[in-house]
Amino acid sequence: MTDEKPYLSLVIPCYNEQESVPTLLTRVSTALAPVGRPFEVVLVDDGSTDDTPRLLAEGMRQYPWLRVLRMARNGGQSAAFEAGFAAARGDVIATIDADLQNDPEEIPRLLPLLDSDGGYDMITGWRKDRQDTNFRRWQSRQANRIRNWISQDTINDSASSLKVYRAHALKGLKLFNGSHRFFPALVKMRGYRVLETPVKHSARFAGTAKYGFSNRALRAFIDLIGVRWMKERYLRYEAAEMRRPD
Repeated sequence: MTDEKPYLSLVIPCYNEQESVPTLLTRVSTALAPVGRPFEVVLVDDGSTDDTPRLLAEGMRQYPWLRVLRMARNGGQSAAFEAGFAAARGDVIATIDADLQNDPEEIPRLLPLLDSDGGYDMITGWRKDRQDTNFRRWQSRQANRIRNWISQDTINDSASSLKVYRAHALKGLKLFNGSHRFFPALVKMRGYRVLETPVKHSARFAGTAKYGFSNRALRAFIDLIGVRWMKERYLRYEAAEMRRPD
């Protein structure tokens, strides 16, 4: 890791992705070079049990911008994201998945959108043309409809991992299991501006999905009720200390 403070921190949760890691690091290196400003990649190894840790150690020797956080045990995407956000040093934080269904080449295109139309605090990707099975696309459409109905949100693809944030929109945000599916709602809840834009989506590079229908449906619905409650109960106030009279 270099001592220079990065402008951009790319946070990537990773769990048993030995087939994808070498290509992921190569593509990230090529994709972020055009940014023209210092960057770091915080790759969070979420308790991998395959060859991922060794491949990441090799990557750290090759890429000075790569930082690796090793979770003591598999904690899930939300825990990995929270650990990565806490470690990130950049003024801007971007996120993608490690399976290369999110194209890292999209990040330089999304960064200027933070300054568009008066400025945004979060740019969230919409996988408008998803390269998934018919069932998975149907499942995601239904999940987003239910999510927006209950949470009173308008985001088409809340669970997409391809996102860009100003760091202040994330710092201090305490997450919970499953919260990675609700980041736009959680950021809006704090009073920040969010823009959704279509992004590329690719077929899985290798391996299989680690988080499927069986471990998402019921838990996601319960989490959704919690998010709705949080939005209605969230404290919104302004306070300023008065100047001492002369």
